[in-house]
Amino acid sequence: MIILGLTGSIGMGKSTTAKLFAEAGVPVYDADATVHKLYEGEAAPAIEAAFPGTTSDGKVDRQKLSARVVHDPAAMKQLEQIVHPMLGASRQKFFEEAGQAGAPVVVVDVPLLFETGGEKRVDAVVVVTTSPENQRERIMARGTMTSETLDSILARQLPDAEKRKRADFVVDTSHGLDPVRAQIRDILREVAKMPKRRT
Repeated sequence: MIILGLTGSIGMGKSTTAKLFAEAGVPVYDADATVHKLYEGEAAPAIEAAFPGTTSDGKVDRQKLSARVVHDPAAMKQLEQIVHPMLGASRQKFFEEAGQAGAPVVVVDVPLLFETGGEKRVDAVVVVTTSPENQRERIMARGTMTSETLDSILARQLPDAEKRKRADFVVDTSHGLDPVRAQIRDILREVAKMPKRRT
């Protein structure tokens, strides 16, 4: 089974690309969605113990938690130490189930793939990109973020140009869905011929 790592900075169209991989019949593991689930259950008690007052009704209040950790690298690291092992276990389960179902390719959707060394755990990396103007426009259109918050998120992410340089495949989402579907078909054709190379 070939494991493709899917990544890309915020607002590049990564979630849409992940959906189109799923539409093409590829099992997709969504790290962010899994974190949401963990925050609503399994991880909440440990997070409350580490950061008192960041949960309510047994669920993590993402805004309160974000306010606590976003400008504090040590707190961020502590949070990752709680969440990453749980994520690892759920990802392993996903791989086992996909393997049993006979999937030739799976996609692991990880926003901070390069930042966390995740490229070593996949066979090839797909980076999703668009122009900086498109990126900012898409994010601001969501209405959930200020320019300052966006800048602080971008500062934590590897620059897009660097991601593209390190990618095996680049998907450009600037021109609508059909070109992306075509790019995904090409990628799936290519990876069918690739050797596995994760460490």
